[in-house]
Amino acid sequence: MYKILANKAVGISELKQNPGAVLTAAEAEPVAILNRNKPAGYIISAAVWEALADQLEDLALAAVANERMNDGEQSVRVSLDEL
Repeated sequence: MYKILANKAVGISELKQNPGAVLTAAEAEPVAILNRNKPAGYIISAAVWEALADQLEDLALAAVANERMNDGEQSVRVSLDEL
């Protein structure tokens, strides 16, 4: 059994026949692309991709910040006016 991480799914043949309809459906939520009833990929809108990329960047920056906070060095207090 394969886990499909979308509420909508279409077959590859349907994607080939009407890609515009699949892209339109992807505006609201991800669409799983199936090949022989197995997930082959997902289509998401540009807005969803940008939001995901922003979240991934935020997670990476948070990891850097946590690493620096726990590096054993003493913290330096700085006010926003000083920045």
